[in-house]
Order: sequence, then structure tokens, then C-alpha cells
Amino acid sequence: MKRIIIIALLIPLASLSQDTASHRKAKPASKMSLGLGIKGGFNFANVTKASSINGSNQTGFLIGVFMAPPSKSIMSYRTELTFSRQGYNYSTGTNTGTVNLNYLMFPQLMGINITKYVQLQIGMQMAYLLNAKADSSKPAGGSNPYESTLDYFNRFDYGAAAGIEVFPIKWLLVGARYNISFGNMYKDMATEQPGTAPPFIPDVNLKNNLVQLYVGLRF
Repeated sequence: MKRIIIIALLIPLASLSQDTASHRKAKPASKMSLGLGIKGGFNFANVTKASSINGSNQTGFLIGVFMAPPSKSIMSYRTELTFSRQGYNYSTGTNTGTVNLNYLMFPQLMGINITKYVQLQIGMQMAYLLNAKADSSKPAGGSNPYESTLDYFNRFDYGAAAGIEVFPIKWLLVGARYNISFGNMYKDMATEQPGTAPPFIPDVNLKNNLVQLYVGLRF
């Protein structure tokens, strides 16, 4: 898996180097686009094996910045840094509630330019869990035996991403993306020691599923 991630990161970097070199030949540096941008939108998050916790979609938001050097070839490159609010809703026999997860995501994507107005994107992404919070409708009593919510989760996550972007006018972009995680959401102790985990952690190890809809500006 580590080899796959490294290869996925190196391919876009090679594309970036080639595209930058060819673009410099085609245009003077003073007329080149910066290839920078901002984006924001909505997340529709869930988890794998959602039926095990009677899980339902949770709506969150995303905001981020990206670098996408301009390219006249069919291939291009995109790197991003994005704050993503996601998580899941759950319902067990005795508890219902919501788990909110705040991630800092680092997608590395290769773009396939269908026309100057449409681009397909595919690649890998890494993420770091900044914070985790559970809001149960039936919380434990005053002598709460559980640890901090964040202590049950793996901080590092990784996976794949694919999507499409449309450029209706010069500065504007509209996009949709699907993200699937490969890493387990919980630490082993949360699922291998029955009775030690809080009610919002099921008996199976879940993974993040995420659909993003967003708009952005590129400069």
C-alpha cells in the first residue's frame, strides 16, 4: 500500500514538472496564471458498514486552498490543503447520537482535461484528524468511564479521491468529488476490548466515505 501511495504522489509531480516547463516556453512569465485558488462547499459524510450502527448521512462543510499550475496538455496536476468537517450519525439499541470529525486533508490529484471547460480528477489523499466529538442523546452518568473521544480514533487517514470540475467562466469553478478511506477509523483498542469502548463505537472498524460539492475561484 505504501508503494501505491508513493507512486500516486510521484506521477502528478512529474506531470507538474513537464507542464510547467512547456508553459514557460509558450508564454512569458509575466503573463502566466498563478495557478492558485480557494474553494468551499458542503460535505455529505458517512462510513462503511453503516448498517452495523444504523448510520445515516451527516452534512458538514469544507474550505481550502489549492495549487493547479495551468496546462495546455490533456494532463495536469492539483494539490490541495482542505479543512473538512465530517462524521456520522448512529443509532444502537440504547443510544443515538452524532460523531463530528474535523480533518485536515491533503489531496494529490492528476487532472484529465476533457475540454477547457471540464476536467476529471483522480488521485490519492492523506488526512490528519484534528478533533473528534461525540454527542449522545443518552450520555454516561457522572462517573463517565470512557476516555477522551479523540483517544479512540486513528489520527492519520489515507485513501483515494475522484471527481469532476466544470469551469463555466474564467475565474469560477464548480466541482464534485468522492473520497473513500483505506485506513481504519478506530484504534485497535476500541474494537478488540469489549466493554471498554463508548456507545458510539461499533463492533466493526469503520472507514470514512465522503461526497463533496463545492465552488471555487482560481487566479
